Amino acid sequence: MTDALKRLSDEGVAIWLDDLSRKRITSGNLAELIDEQHVVGVTTNPSIFQKAISSGDGYERQLTDLATRKVTVDEAIRMITTADVRDAADILRPVFDATDGRDGRVSIEVDPRLAHHTAATVAEAKQLAWLVDRPNTLIKIPATKAGLPAITEVIGKGISVNVTLIFSLERYREVMDAYLAGLEKAKAAGLDLSRIHSVASFFVSRVDTEIDKRLDTIGTPEAKALRGKAALANARLAYQAYEEVFGSERWAALDKAQANKQRPLWASTGVKDPAYKDTLYVDELVAPGTVNTMPEATLDATADHGRITGDTIAGTYEQARAELDAVAELGISYADVVQLLEDEGVEKFETSWIDLLNSTEAELKRLAPSED
Repeated sequence: MTDALKRLSDEGVAIWLDDLSRKRITSGNLAELIDEQHVVGVTTNPSIFQKAISSGDGYERQLTDLATRKVTVDEAIRMITTADVRDAADILRPVFDATDGRDGRVSIEVDPRLAHHTAATVAEAKQLAWLVDRPNTLIKIPATKAGLPAITEVIGKGISVNVTLIFSLERYREVMDAYLAGLEKAKAAGLDLSRIHSVASFFVSRVDTEIDKRLDTIGTPEAKALRGKAALANARLAYQAYEEVFGSERWAALDKAQANKQRPLWASTGVKDPAYKDTLYVDELVAPGTVNTMPEATLDATADHGRITGDTIAGTYEQARAELDAVAELGISYADVVQLLEDEGVEKFETSWIDLLNSTEAELKRLAPSED
């Protein structure tokens, strides 16, 4: 094992785990990752919960109680997922306290079926914050058009938010604007801005997956030379946008009120193409004030053979722009790609949620006590 994870942390990158299950909590594995692998946060999403609960490990007792109470399947899922998030938050509480609330956080997502409904998203976010009832929770809200005003509203109520499913640079700027507007609302309401935190989850590997597929279709040497370049270029330009927004006069006024910057979080950092190094989206996205949330396989790979050589984003903006321009010159529409990825992202989470509903409903029926 190398000290790559420590070096990554020392460079100002917060290492979060992109996975959660009851077995990981009760076995002591999560605590072990915090102690030994520099993990300082956990993210979840509907796909992660669907996988965890469908595996059955550790959930039968609670499911039996819920079946006995004859709760609805929606209520059962919320009781199960919030219990996991609450327990994980308690395990991470020392990190939260040691970092003054910056890390030690656990994310839980609003129902993905609400992604295009602003008022329902706000109501769900408030409900989740109340149900989990831990200060180190982040409520995940998707960066859809309907999600943007919801982000402002929820931040304005003092609830910390993880904005998810960001693919485009334009949408990322809209997300940062929504966050600042929320802080301004919170400030006007007299809330303590130092207690409000947020991350913006910018998805990485899926951009390469989609653009590489289109480059392969073109098939020219110029197209093949651009494979594996777009995702890093996109993320690096996102960091440039972050530096611009949080270096602005608008931010300076909030900074004086003790507000926290909304950190860029690199999501979808597991490499999909075996031709690429399995730590590509870790090694090449090192910059201070960022978060990298990794599936366990990527975390282990980074610990084993990651090459952390310092800041790998500074000084790359001109090259990153040139690479995205080169992709566009081949006839691949950036706007089309990022919109497709957003639509697919919401759809995948909806599908996972529906699968979770169906499998949980089947378990509730199986475990329901027979009528006397």
